Amino acid sequence: MKAKDSGRVHFSEVKIAEFDYDLPADRIAQAPPPSRDASRLLVIDRATGALRDHRFRDLPALLRPDDLLVVNDSRVLPARVFARDAASGRDVELLFVERETDHRWRALVRPGRRCRPGHELLVGDPPGPRLKVVGVEPDGTRVIERADGDIDDLMQRHGLPPLPPYIARHVAPLAEDRERYQTVYGRLAGSVAAPTAGLHFSDEVLDALRSRGIGIASLTLHVGPATFRPIKATRVEAHELPSERVTIPAETAAAVTAARAAGRRVVAVGTTSTRSLEGAVREDGTIAPLDGRVGLYIYPGHRFRIVDALLTNFHLPRSSLLVLVAAFAGRDLVLGAYRHAVDAGYRFYSYGDATLIL
Repeated sequence: MKAKDSGRVHFSEVKIAEFDYDLPADRIAQAPPPSRDASRLLVIDRATGALRDHRFRDLPALLRPDDLLVVNDSRVLPARVFARDAASGRDVELLFVERETDHRWRALVRPGRRCRPGHELLVGDPPGPRLKVVGVEPDGTRVIERADGDIDDLMQRHGLPPLPPYIARHVAPLAEDRERYQTVYGRLAGSVAAPTAGLHFSDEVLDALRSRGIGIASLTLHVGPATFRPIKATRVEAHELPSERVTIPAETAAAVTAARAAGRRVVAVGTTSTRSLEGAVREDGTIAPLDGRVGLYIYPGHRFRIVDALLTNFHLPRSSLLVLVAAFAGRDLVLGAYRHAVDAGYRFYSYGDATLIL
């Protein structure tokens, strides 16, 4: 049963169990391909249900000359820092997630129960910077303060790329991860996970896109950890997605608005770009410049007003990202495409292959 309300079609009792699929462990990519654009690209046609196998370097030929790509230019912080409890000597893992000031950040801490306000942490061997837990937020993150310097500087000196836990070496990344877990066009550091759809772009692919007359505009959404957490609620619509910091420059807003007015396609590169654009659309269907937060949670029934095509990776079961993709293309088509990808040997998740949904 469904009913319309304020532009959204509401489906009653959409169960998260319907967004599950089987994935053999050997399909989870543990390393990037030798070159960025060598990854595979599964094209999914929403109108016909057809699936076509390509390489990512084919992307310029698969798009229209007047399409507009919108990318997320956020860079990933070296946000994972290992420390020790100054009192007990126990190891502590920090994942810095959001700046409050230069000297104070919010962080996920493991083990968290032992890191109460007042605890001091030592970083480096021999001990270098000293950190102090000064608060606990309602979401469980700790407020971490450094009195003797910037936390940005601490991350640059002692931090590691925050690879996701399904990559076996996530606690000991390789040197190549510092470069390959970033997009080539990343500009502003602030994410704790890569906007992974952009990892496939090489300078050569970007040049080929521009040569075909395909526009490229950028926005910035700093990816937080909540984006990748599994949905624990039984019903999809009961999940809550925390807001994230988004900046849409005036030139990007103008480019998107002009493309829509001319009937040209807006191709969102990644779920982060999709959420940013759909969360910033005005009543008249245009996009305004934005420097604020977007908390839009997209699930089946969402009426897409800006995004016409979506370039994205393969996502985890029961995640808000898979739910978003299903809202865009339909659950049955998406899960059927995922089954095809498993059978055809595609590589999944952050360092895996991509899909282009038209």
